[in-house]
Amino acid sequence: MKSTLKKLLPFAVVGVISGATTVGTLQYFNHDTASGDQSYFTKSSSNVSFAGMNSAAVGDDFVKAAKTTVPAVVTIKNYQSRTTNRASEQDLFDYFFGDPFGGGGRGQQRQRQQQQAPDNMPSGMGSGVIISPDGYIISNNHVVAGANKLEVVLSNKKSYIATLVGTDPNTDISLLKIEEKGLPYLNFANSDNIEVGQWVLAVGNPLGLNSTVTAGIVSAKGRGIGILSSQGKAANPIESFIQTDAAINPGNSGGALVNTNGDLIGINSAIQSTTGYYQGYGFAVPSNLARKIIEDIKKFGIVQRGFLGVTSLDLSNDMQVAAYNKDKKSNIKAGSGVYVTGFGDNSGAEDAGLRIGDIITKIDATPVTDFADLSVAIGSKRPGDKVMVTYMRNGKEATANVTLKDQKGGTSTRTKADLSVTEKIGAEFKPLDERFKTDYGLNSGVIATNVTEGSEIAKIGIVDNYIVIEINGKPVNSQKDVEKILEKYSGNVSVKFVDAYGQIYTRGFKMP
Repeated sequence: MKSTLKKLLPFAVVGVISGATTVGTLQYFNHDTASGDQSYFTKSSSNVSFAGMNSAAVGDDFVKAAKTTVPAVVTIKNYQSRTTNRASEQDLFDYFFGDPFGGGGRGQQRQRQQQQAPDNMPSGMGSGVIISPDGYIISNNHVVAGANKLEVVLSNKKSYIATLVGTDPNTDISLLKIEEKGLPYLNFANSDNIEVGQWVLAVGNPLGLNSTVTAGIVSAKGRGIGILSSQGKAANPIESFIQTDAAINPGNSGGALVNTNGDLIGINSAIQSTTGYYQGYGFAVPSNLARKIIEDIKKFGIVQRGFLGVTSLDLSNDMQVAAYNKDKKSNIKAGSGVYVTGFGDNSGAEDAGLRIGDIITKIDATPVTDFADLSVAIGSKRPGDKVMVTYMRNGKEATANVTLKDQKGGTSTRTKADLSVTEKIGAEFKPLDERFKTDYGLNSGVIATNVTEGSEIAKIGIVDNYIVIEINGKPVNSQKDVEKILEKYSGNVSVKFVDAYGQIYTRGFKMP
Protein backbone atom coordinates (compact mmCIF):
# COMPACT_ATOMS: atom_id res chain seq x y z
CA MET A 1 0.00 0.00 0.00
CA LYS A 2 2.78 2.39 1.03
CA SER A 3 4.66 1.66 -2.16
CA THR A 4 1.53 2.42 -4.20
CA LEU A 5 1.09 5.80 -2.45
CA LYS A 6 4.72 6.64 -3.12
CA LYS A 7 4.19 5.98 -6.81
CA LEU A 8 1.02 8.16 -6.98
CA LEU A 9 2.33 11.04 -4.88
CA PRO A 10 4.35 12.76 -7.68
CA PHE A 11 1.29 12.74 -9.95
CA ALA A 12 -0.87 14.24 -7.20
CA VAL A 13 1.64 17.03 -6.62
CA VAL A 14 1.77 17.81 -10.35
CA GLY A 15 -2.04 17.87 -10.43
CA VAL A 16 -2.22 20.32 -7.52
CA ILE A 17 0.40 22.58 -9.09
CA SER A 18 -1.38 22.47 -12.45
CA GLY A 19 -4.72 23.25 -10.85
CA ALA A 20 -3.28 26.14 -8.91
CA THR A 21 -1.64 27.47 -12.05
CA THR A 22 -4.94 27.30 -13.95
CA VAL A 23 -6.91 29.03 -11.18
CA GLY A 24 -4.24 31.68 -10.82
CA THR A 25 -4.22 32.32 -14.56
CA LEU A 26 -7.99 32.71 -14.65
CA GLN A 27 -7.90 35.00 -11.63
CA TYR A 28 -5.24 37.07 -13.33
CA PHE A 29 -7.15 37.46 -16.60
CA ASN A 30 -10.50 38.09 -14.89
CA HIS A 31 -9.07 40.69 -12.55
CA ASP A 32 -10.92 44.02 -12.88
CA THR A 33 -12.53 43.12 -16.22
CA ALA A 34 -15.91 44.55 -15.22
CA SER A 35 -14.64 48.08 -15.80
CA GLY A 36 -13.37 47.42 -19.32
CA ASP A 37 -14.98 47.38 -22.77
CA GLN A 38 -15.67 43.68 -23.28
CA SER A 39 -16.19 44.03 -27.02
CA TYR A 40 -12.47 44.37 -27.71
CA PHE A 41 -9.06 43.33 -26.52
CA THR A 42 -8.30 46.18 -24.12
CA LYS A 43 -5.12 47.47 -22.60
CA SER A 44 -4.53 49.68 -19.58
CA SER A 45 -1.49 50.66 -17.56
CA SER A 46 -2.26 47.99 -14.93
CA ASN A 47 -3.38 44.91 -16.86
CA VAL A 48 -4.37 43.31 -20.14
CA SER A 49 -7.70 41.43 -20.40
CA PHE A 50 -9.35 39.24 -23.03
CA ALA A 51 -12.87 40.16 -24.06
CA GLY A 52 -13.89 36.51 -24.36
CA MET A 53 -13.18 35.74 -20.70
CA ASN A 54 -16.33 37.56 -19.58
CA SER A 55 -19.06 36.32 -21.89
CA ALA A 56 -21.81 37.73 -19.67
CA ALA A 57 -20.76 41.29 -20.39
CA VAL A 58 -20.84 40.72 -24.15
CA GLY A 59 -24.15 38.90 -23.83
CA ASP A 60 -25.64 41.81 -21.92
CA ASP A 61 -24.54 44.15 -24.71
CA PHE A 62 -26.26 41.93 -27.27
CA VAL A 63 -29.47 41.80 -25.22
CA LYS A 64 -29.56 45.59 -24.90
CA ALA A 65 -28.95 46.09 -28.62
CA ALA A 66 -31.55 43.47 -29.55
CA LYS A 67 -34.20 45.00 -27.28
CA THR A 68 -33.54 48.41 -28.85
CA THR A 69 -33.47 47.21 -32.44
CA VAL A 70 -36.18 44.57 -32.85
CA PRO A 71 -39.21 46.89 -32.34
CA ALA A 72 -37.82 49.30 -34.98
CA VAL A 73 -37.30 46.70 -37.71
CA VAL A 74 -40.29 45.96 -39.96
CA THR A 75 -41.34 43.55 -42.67
CA ILE A 76 -41.99 45.07 -46.11
CA LYS A 77 -44.28 43.23 -48.53
CA ASN A 78 -43.98 44.17 -52.19
CA TYR A 79 -47.18 43.68 -54.24
CA GLN A 80 -46.97 43.92 -58.02
CA SER A 81 -49.42 43.53 -60.87
CA ARG A 82 -50.79 40.02 -61.26
CA THR A 83 -49.09 39.40 -64.62
CA THR A 84 -45.85 40.87 -65.88
CA ASN A 85 -44.28 40.33 -69.25
CA ARG A 86 -40.81 39.70 -67.93
CA ALA A 87 -39.10 38.29 -64.89
CA SER A 88 -39.45 40.60 -61.91
CA GLU A 89 -36.33 42.60 -61.18
CA GLN A 90 -37.72 42.70 -57.67
CA ASP A 91 -37.32 38.96 -57.08
CA LEU A 92 -35.62 39.57 -53.76
CA PHE A 93 -34.26 36.05 -53.38
CA ASP A 94 -32.50 36.21 -56.75
CA TYR A 95 -31.34 39.82 -56.53
CA PHE A 96 -30.23 39.94 -52.91
CA PHE A 97 -29.13 36.37 -52.43
CA GLY A 98 -27.97 35.24 -55.86
CA ASP A 99 -24.30 35.13 -56.77
CA PRO A 100 -23.25 38.78 -57.18
CA PHE A 101 -20.14 37.73 -59.03
CA GLY A 102 -21.77 36.38 -62.15
CA GLY A 103 -22.62 32.80 -61.24
CA GLY A 104 -26.09 33.03 -62.72
CA GLY A 105 -29.29 32.11 -60.92
CA ARG A 106 -32.93 31.34 -61.08
CA GLY A 107 -33.81 34.88 -62.18
CA GLN A 108 -31.76 34.56 -65.37
CA GLN A 109 -33.46 31.27 -66.18
CA ARG A 110 -36.89 32.81 -65.80
CA GLN A 111 -36.40 36.09 -67.65
CA ARG A 112 -38.46 34.86 -70.60
CA GLN A 113 -41.29 33.49 -68.53
CA GLN A 114 -44.42 35.26 -67.43
CA GLN A 115 -44.82 35.66 -63.70
CA GLN A 116 -48.20 35.14 -62.12
CA ALA A 117 -49.21 35.44 -58.50
CA PRO A 118 -52.53 35.82 -56.70
CA ASP A 119 -53.52 39.44 -56.16
CA ASN A 120 -53.44 39.03 -52.37
CA MET A 121 -49.92 37.54 -52.32
CA PRO A 122 -46.77 39.68 -52.31
CA SER A 123 -44.24 39.27 -55.09
CA GLY A 124 -41.42 39.57 -52.58
CA MET A 125 -40.66 40.44 -48.98
CA GLY A 126 -37.82 42.23 -47.27
CA SER A 127 -37.09 44.31 -44.20
CA GLY A 128 -36.94 47.98 -43.28
CA VAL A 129 -35.90 50.18 -40.36
CA ILE A 130 -38.01 52.88 -38.69
CA ILE A 131 -35.84 56.00 -38.40
CA SER A 132 -38.29 58.53 -36.95
CA PRO A 133 -41.28 58.35 -34.56
CA ASP A 134 -43.61 59.75 -37.26
CA GLY A 135 -43.18 56.76 -39.55
CA TYR A 136 -40.25 57.25 -41.93
CA ILE A 137 -38.71 53.90 -42.87
CA ILE A 138 -35.44 53.20 -44.68
CA SER A 139 -34.93 50.07 -46.78
CA ASN A 140 -33.27 48.88 -49.98
CA ASN A 141 -34.33 50.08 -53.41
CA HIS A 142 -34.62 46.52 -54.66
CA VAL A 143 -37.05 45.67 -51.84
CA VAL A 144 -39.60 48.22 -53.05
CA ALA A 145 -38.87 48.56 -56.79
CA GLY A 146 -41.75 47.75 -59.13
CA ALA A 147 -44.39 47.69 -56.41
CA ASN A 148 -47.93 48.96 -56.94
CA LYS A 149 -48.58 48.47 -53.21
CA LEU A 150 -46.23 48.31 -50.24
CA GLU A 151 -47.37 46.84 -46.94
CA VAL A 152 -45.38 47.42 -43.75
CA VAL A 153 -45.82 45.05 -40.82
CA LEU A 154 -44.39 46.05 -37.44
CA SER A 155 -42.84 43.61 -34.98
CA ASN A 156 -46.14 43.75 -33.03
CA LYS A 157 -47.94 42.52 -36.19
CA LYS A 158 -49.72 45.83 -36.81
CA SER A 159 -49.97 46.48 -40.56
CA TYR A 160 -49.91 49.68 -42.67
CA ILE A 161 -49.98 50.61 -46.34
CA ALA A 162 -46.83 52.65 -46.99
CA THR A 163 -46.14 55.56 -49.33
CA LEU A 164 -42.92 55.34 -51.32
CA VAL A 165 -41.24 58.72 -50.79
CA GLY A 166 -38.26 58.07 -53.05
CA THR A 167 -35.53 55.66 -54.11
CA ASP A 168 -31.91 55.66 -55.24
CA PRO A 169 -30.73 52.66 -57.31
CA ASN A 170 -27.15 53.97 -57.20
CA THR A 171 -26.90 53.18 -53.48
CA ASP A 172 -29.79 50.67 -53.26
CA ILE A 173 -31.59 52.86 -50.70
CA SER A 174 -35.29 53.71 -50.48
CA LEU A 175 -37.45 55.81 -48.15
CA LEU A 176 -41.02 54.92 -47.17
CA LYS A 177 -43.60 56.59 -44.94
CA ILE A 178 -46.47 55.20 -42.88
CA GLU A 179 -49.05 57.35 -41.09
CA GLU A 180 -48.43 56.76 -37.40
CA LYS A 181 -46.92 58.54 -34.42
CA GLY A 182 -44.89 57.51 -31.41
CA LEU A 183 -43.14 54.66 -33.18
CA PRO A 184 -39.91 53.06 -31.91
CA TYR A 185 -36.98 54.07 -34.08
CA LEU A 186 -33.20 53.76 -34.42
CA ASN A 187 -30.61 56.50 -34.33
CA PHE A 188 -27.93 56.72 -36.99
CA ALA A 189 -24.38 56.12 -35.79
CA ASN A 190 -21.29 57.51 -37.51
CA SER A 191 -20.26 54.63 -39.76
CA ASP A 192 -16.85 56.23 -40.33
CA ASN A 193 -16.00 55.31 -36.73
CA ILE A 194 -16.58 51.57 -36.99
CA GLU A 195 -13.57 49.29 -36.80
CA VAL A 196 -12.76 45.92 -38.30
CA GLY A 197 -13.31 43.33 -35.57
CA GLN A 198 -16.12 45.29 -33.91
CA TRP A 199 -19.18 43.33 -32.75
CA VAL A 200 -22.36 43.98 -34.76
CA LEU A 201 -25.90 42.59 -34.93
CA ALA A 202 -28.01 42.03 -38.03
CA VAL A 203 -31.76 42.30 -37.45
CA GLY A 204 -34.39 41.42 -40.04
CA ASN A 205 -36.99 38.92 -41.16
CA PRO A 206 -35.18 36.06 -42.93
CA LEU A 207 -36.92 33.00 -44.37
CA GLY A 208 -40.27 34.07 -42.93
CA LEU A 209 -38.87 34.21 -39.39
CA ASN A 210 -39.85 37.62 -38.03
CA SER A 211 -37.60 39.68 -35.76
CA THR A 212 -34.47 37.55 -36.08
CA VAL A 213 -31.21 38.73 -34.51
CA THR A 214 -27.78 37.40 -35.48
CA ALA A 215 -24.34 38.50 -34.28
CA GLY A 216 -20.95 38.77 -35.90
CA ILE A 217 -18.11 41.19 -36.44
CA VAL A 218 -17.17 43.80 -39.01
CA SER A 219 -14.87 41.76 -41.21
CA ALA A 220 -13.93 44.54 -43.67
CA LYS A 221 -14.85 48.08 -44.71
CA GLY A 222 -15.09 49.84 -48.05
CA ARG A 223 -15.97 46.77 -50.09
CA GLY A 224 -16.98 47.17 -53.73
CA ILE A 225 -18.48 43.97 -55.17
CA GLY A 226 -20.07 45.22 -58.40
CA ILE A 227 -23.59 44.10 -57.54
CA LEU A 228 -25.34 47.44 -58.08
CA SER A 229 -24.14 47.80 -61.66
CA SER A 230 -24.38 44.12 -62.63
CA GLN A 231 -27.73 43.32 -60.99
CA GLY A 232 -29.19 46.60 -59.76
CA LYS A 233 -28.84 48.50 -63.06
CA ALA A 234 -27.43 51.53 -61.29
CA ALA A 235 -26.15 54.15 -63.71
CA ASN A 236 -23.54 55.52 -61.29
CA PRO A 237 -23.26 53.01 -58.46
CA ILE A 238 -21.71 53.86 -55.12
CA GLU A 239 -20.34 50.77 -53.42
CA SER A 240 -18.38 51.01 -50.19
CA PHE A 241 -20.05 48.27 -48.20
CA ILE A 242 -19.47 47.26 -44.61
CA GLN A 243 -18.64 43.54 -44.72
CA THR A 244 -19.83 41.40 -41.82
CA ASP A 245 -20.09 37.72 -40.91
CA ALA A 246 -23.37 38.13 -39.02
CA ALA A 247 -25.71 35.56 -40.60
CA ILE A 248 -28.26 36.97 -43.06
CA ASN A 249 -30.59 35.11 -45.40
CA PRO A 250 -33.53 35.80 -47.77
CA GLY A 251 -35.73 38.41 -46.08
CA ASN A 252 -32.93 40.28 -44.28
CA SER A 253 -32.65 42.66 -47.23
CA GLY A 254 -33.20 46.23 -46.04
CA GLY A 255 -32.81 45.33 -42.37
CA ALA A 256 -30.59 46.85 -39.72
CA LEU A 257 -26.93 46.39 -38.97
CA VAL A 258 -26.35 47.86 -35.50
CA ASN A 259 -23.55 48.22 -32.98
CA THR A 260 -23.81 46.94 -29.42
CA ASN A 261 -25.54 50.17 -28.38
CA GLY A 262 -28.35 49.46 -30.84
CA ASP A 263 -27.38 52.36 -33.11
CA LEU A 264 -27.78 51.96 -36.88
CA ILE A 265 -24.45 51.60 -38.68
CA GLY A 266 -25.69 50.06 -41.93
CA ILE A 267 -28.53 48.72 -44.09
CA ASN A 268 -28.04 45.06 -45.06
CA SER A 269 -28.04 44.80 -48.84
CA ALA A 270 -26.25 41.75 -50.26
CA ILE A 271 -24.34 38.57 -49.57
CA GLN A 272 -21.69 36.66 -51.47
CA SER A 273 -23.04 33.15 -51.87
CA THR A 274 -22.84 30.25 -54.27
CA THR A 275 -26.00 28.67 -52.85
CA GLY A 276 -28.27 31.69 -52.33
CA TYR A 277 -28.00 31.33 -48.56
CA TYR A 278 -25.62 32.42 -45.82
CA GLN A 279 -21.97 31.50 -46.38
CA GLY A 280 -20.26 34.02 -44.16
CA TYR A 281 -20.06 37.30 -46.09
CA GLY A 282 -22.74 39.97 -45.82
CA PHE A 283 -22.62 43.55 -47.09
CA ALA A 284 -24.36 46.65 -45.72
CA VAL A 285 -24.67 50.23 -47.00
CA PRO A 286 -22.85 52.46 -44.44
CA SER A 287 -25.19 54.58 -42.34
CA ASN A 288 -23.49 57.87 -43.27
CA LEU A 289 -24.16 57.30 -46.95
CA ALA A 290 -27.71 56.01 -46.34
CA ARG A 291 -28.54 59.01 -44.17
CA LYS A 292 -27.33 61.45 -46.82
CA ILE A 293 -29.53 59.78 -49.43
CA ILE A 294 -32.72 59.91 -47.36
CA GLU A 295 -32.05 63.50 -46.29
CA ASP A 296 -31.87 64.45 -49.97
CA ILE A 297 -35.08 62.58 -50.77
CA LYS A 298 -36.95 64.22 -47.88
CA LYS A 299 -35.70 67.72 -48.63
CA PHE A 300 -35.50 67.83 -52.42
CA GLY A 301 -37.54 64.84 -53.60
CA ILE A 302 -34.48 63.51 -55.48
CA VAL A 303 -30.90 62.61 -54.64
CA GLN A 304 -28.37 65.40 -55.00
CA ARG A 305 -25.11 63.94 -56.22
CA GLY A 306 -21.90 65.69 -57.02
CA PHE A 307 -19.40 64.34 -59.54
CA LEU A 308 -15.65 64.79 -59.75
CA GLY A 309 -15.85 64.49 -63.54
CA VAL A 310 -13.15 61.90 -64.17
CA THR A 311 -12.92 58.47 -65.74
CA SER A 312 -10.54 56.32 -63.78
CA LEU A 313 -8.64 53.09 -63.24
CA ASP A 314 -8.60 51.34 -59.84
CA LEU A 315 -4.91 50.67 -59.26
CA SER A 316 -5.70 48.22 -56.46
CA ASN A 317 -7.36 45.88 -58.96
CA ASP A 318 -4.59 43.88 -60.61
CA MET A 319 -6.88 42.44 -63.28
CA GLN A 320 -8.23 45.88 -64.25
CA VAL A 321 -4.72 47.27 -64.50
CA ALA A 322 -3.52 44.34 -66.60
CA ALA A 323 -6.51 44.65 -68.95
CA TYR A 324 -5.98 48.41 -69.27
CA ASN A 325 -2.28 47.95 -70.04
CA LYS A 326 -3.06 45.36 -72.68
CA ASP A 327 -5.73 47.54 -74.30
CA LYS A 328 -3.77 50.79 -74.19
CA LYS A 329 -0.32 49.22 -74.61
CA SER A 330 0.75 51.02 -71.46
CA ASN A 331 2.84 49.97 -68.46
CA ILE A 332 0.92 51.28 -65.46
CA LYS A 333 1.83 49.56 -62.19
CA ALA A 334 -0.82 48.23 -59.83
CA GLY A 335 -0.82 49.67 -56.34
CA SER A 336 -2.87 52.06 -54.25
CA GLY A 337 -5.04 54.92 -55.47
CA VAL A 338 -7.15 55.83 -58.48
CA TYR A 339 -5.49 56.65 -61.81
CA VAL A 340 -7.15 59.38 -63.91
CA THR A 341 -7.73 58.13 -67.47
CA GLY A 342 -9.94 60.94 -68.77
CA PHE A 343 -12.50 63.65 -68.05
CA GLY A 344 -16.19 64.13 -68.66
CA ASP A 345 -17.84 67.24 -70.07
CA ASN A 346 -17.73 70.26 -67.74
CA SER A 347 -15.37 68.40 -65.40
CA GLY A 348 -14.71 70.13 -62.10
CA ALA A 349 -11.50 68.12 -61.67
CA GLU A 350 -10.15 69.23 -65.05
CA ASP A 351 -11.11 72.83 -64.29
CA ALA A 352 -9.13 72.58 -61.04
CA GLY A 353 -5.97 71.45 -62.86
CA LEU A 354 -5.97 67.64 -62.67
CA ARG A 355 -4.56 65.86 -65.72
CA ILE A 356 -4.65 62.39 -67.26
CA GLY A 357 -2.09 60.23 -65.46
CA ASP A 358 -2.59 61.80 -62.03
CA ILE A 359 -3.16 59.32 -59.19
CA ILE A 360 -5.79 60.41 -56.65
CA THR A 361 -4.73 59.42 -53.13
CA LYS A 362 -7.00 61.49 -50.85
CA ILE A 363 -10.32 63.33 -50.82
CA ASP A 364 -10.13 65.93 -48.07
CA ALA A 365 -8.49 63.98 -45.23
CA THR A 366 -9.82 60.58 -46.31
CA PRO A 367 -7.30 58.19 -47.92
CA VAL A 368 -8.28 56.81 -51.32
CA THR A 369 -6.78 53.36 -51.80
CA ASP A 370 -9.30 52.08 -54.37
CA PHE A 371 -12.37 53.08 -56.37
CA ALA A 372 -14.76 52.22 -53.51
CA ASP A 373 -13.05 54.83 -51.33
CA LEU A 374 -13.34 57.43 -54.09
CA SER A 375 -16.97 56.67 -54.92
CA VAL A 376 -18.22 56.99 -51.35
CA ALA A 377 -16.10 60.08 -50.61
CA ILE A 378 -17.51 61.90 -53.65
CA GLY A 379 -20.93 60.23 -53.72
CA SER A 380 -21.75 61.54 -50.27
CA LYS A 381 -21.32 65.13 -51.52
CA ARG A 382 -23.73 67.44 -53.36
CA PRO A 383 -23.28 69.64 -56.44
CA GLY A 384 -21.52 72.84 -55.46
CA ASP A 385 -19.57 71.21 -52.62
CA LYS A 386 -15.82 71.77 -52.67
CA VAL A 387 -13.34 69.00 -51.95
CA MET A 388 -9.57 68.97 -51.53
CA VAL A 389 -8.12 66.37 -53.90
CA THR A 390 -4.64 65.08 -53.13
CA TYR A 391 -2.90 63.42 -56.06
CA MET A 392 0.48 62.22 -57.27
CA ARG A 393 1.99 63.55 -60.50
CA ASN A 394 5.39 62.40 -61.70
CA GLY A 395 6.19 61.12 -58.22
CA LYS A 396 5.33 64.40 -56.48
CA GLU A 397 2.30 65.07 -54.28
CA ALA A 398 -0.02 67.98 -55.11
CA THR A 399 -3.48 69.21 -54.12
CA ALA A 400 -6.37 70.88 -55.89
CA ASN A 401 -9.65 72.43 -54.72
CA VAL A 402 -12.40 70.91 -56.87
CA THR A 403 -15.98 72.16 -57.10
CA LEU A 404 -18.27 69.20 -57.70
CA LYS A 405 -20.92 69.38 -60.41
CA ASP A 406 -23.99 67.38 -61.37
CA GLN A 407 -24.07 65.35 -64.58
CA LYS A 408 -25.29 68.34 -66.54
CA GLY A 409 -22.47 70.54 -65.28
CA GLY A 410 -24.54 72.43 -62.73
CA THR A 411 -23.38 73.38 -59.24
CA SER A 412 -26.75 73.99 -57.56
CA THR A 413 -29.27 71.60 -56.04
CA ARG A 414 -32.39 70.61 -57.99
CA THR A 415 -35.91 69.50 -57.14
CA LYS A 416 -38.33 67.23 -58.99
CA ALA A 417 -39.75 70.27 -60.76
CA ASP A 418 -36.33 70.92 -62.32
CA LEU A 419 -36.10 67.45 -63.87
CA SER A 420 -36.45 66.82 -67.58
CA VAL A 421 -39.19 64.55 -68.93
CA THR A 422 -36.80 61.66 -69.43
CA GLU A 423 -35.43 62.06 -65.90
CA LYS A 424 -38.95 62.03 -64.48
CA ILE A 425 -40.03 58.86 -66.26
CA GLY A 426 -36.65 57.15 -65.95
CA ALA A 427 -35.40 56.42 -69.48
CA GLU A 428 -33.75 57.90 -72.54
CA PHE A 429 -34.71 57.18 -76.15
CA LYS A 430 -32.82 56.67 -79.42
CA PRO A 431 -34.33 56.91 -82.92
CA LEU A 432 -35.22 53.62 -84.58
CA ASP A 433 -33.42 52.79 -87.82
CA GLU A 434 -35.67 53.26 -90.87
CA ARG A 435 -34.58 49.88 -92.26
CA PHE A 436 -35.69 48.25 -89.03
CA LYS A 437 -39.10 49.95 -89.26
CA THR A 438 -39.52 48.66 -92.79
CA ASP A 439 -38.44 45.11 -91.94
CA TYR A 440 -40.83 44.86 -89.00
CA GLY A 441 -43.71 46.88 -90.40
CA LEU A 442 -43.47 49.75 -87.94
CA ASN A 443 -44.47 53.30 -88.78
CA SER A 444 -42.86 54.79 -85.69
CA GLY A 445 -40.68 53.90 -82.74
CA VAL A 446 -37.81 54.78 -80.43
CA ILE A 447 -35.47 52.47 -78.54
CA ALA A 448 -35.54 52.75 -74.74
CA THR A 449 -32.07 53.11 -73.19
CA ASN A 450 -30.67 53.71 -69.71
CA VAL A 451 -33.92 52.58 -68.09
CA THR A 452 -33.68 53.32 -64.38
CA GLU A 453 -34.71 50.52 -62.06
CA GLY A 454 -37.90 51.38 -60.18
CA SER A 455 -38.77 54.23 -62.57
CA GLU A 456 -42.22 54.76 -64.10
CA ILE A 457 -41.05 53.25 -67.38
CA ALA A 458 -39.56 50.23 -65.61
CA LYS A 459 -42.72 49.65 -63.58
CA ILE A 460 -44.78 49.01 -66.72
CA GLY A 461 -42.30 46.39 -67.96
CA ILE A 462 -40.03 48.33 -70.31
CA VAL A 463 -36.33 47.52 -70.20
CA ASP A 464 -33.36 48.59 -72.30
CA ASN A 465 -33.80 47.98 -76.07
CA TYR A 466 -37.59 47.67 -75.97
CA ILE A 467 -39.27 49.78 -78.67
CA VAL A 468 -41.77 52.48 -77.70
CA ILE A 469 -44.19 53.06 -80.58
CA GLU A 470 -46.70 55.56 -79.19
CA ILE A 471 -47.24 57.73 -76.14
CA ASN A 472 -50.76 58.92 -75.36
CA GLY A 473 -51.81 57.65 -78.79
CA LYS A 474 -49.22 59.77 -80.61
CA PRO A 475 -46.36 58.21 -82.63
CA VAL A 476 -42.83 58.91 -81.38
CA ASN A 477 -39.68 58.86 -83.52
CA SER A 478 -37.19 60.73 -81.33
CA GLN A 479 -36.55 61.73 -77.75
CA LYS A 480 -37.76 65.22 -78.63
CA ASP A 481 -41.14 63.69 -79.57
CA VAL A 482 -41.37 62.06 -76.14
CA GLU A 483 -40.44 65.29 -74.38
CA LYS A 484 -42.90 67.35 -76.44
CA ILE A 485 -45.82 65.04 -75.62
CA LEU A 486 -45.09 64.86 -71.88
CA GLU A 487 -43.72 68.34 -71.22
CA LYS A 488 -45.98 70.04 -68.67
CA TYR A 489 -48.33 67.06 -68.92
CA SER A 490 -50.07 65.73 -65.82
CA GLY A 491 -52.34 62.75 -65.47
CA ASN A 492 -52.28 59.19 -66.79
CA VAL A 493 -49.79 58.29 -69.52
CA SER A 494 -50.46 55.52 -72.05
CA VAL A 495 -47.42 53.79 -73.58
CA LYS A 496 -47.54 51.35 -76.50
CA PHE A 497 -44.36 49.29 -76.82
CA VAL A 498 -42.82 46.15 -78.31
CA ASP A 499 -40.80 43.65 -76.26
CA ALA A 500 -37.80 41.58 -77.36
CA TYR A 501 -40.07 38.87 -78.81
CA GLY A 502 -42.21 41.16 -80.95
CA GLN A 503 -45.22 41.20 -78.63
CA ILE A 504 -47.04 44.54 -78.41
CA TYR A 505 -48.32 45.86 -75.09
CA THR A 506 -50.11 48.96 -73.94
CA ARG A 507 -49.43 49.96 -70.31
CA GLY A 508 -49.80 53.14 -68.34
CA PHE A 509 -48.57 55.17 -65.39
CA LYS A 510 -49.33 58.48 -63.71
CA MET A 511 -46.96 61.25 -64.75
CA PRO A 512 -44.77 62.10 -61.74
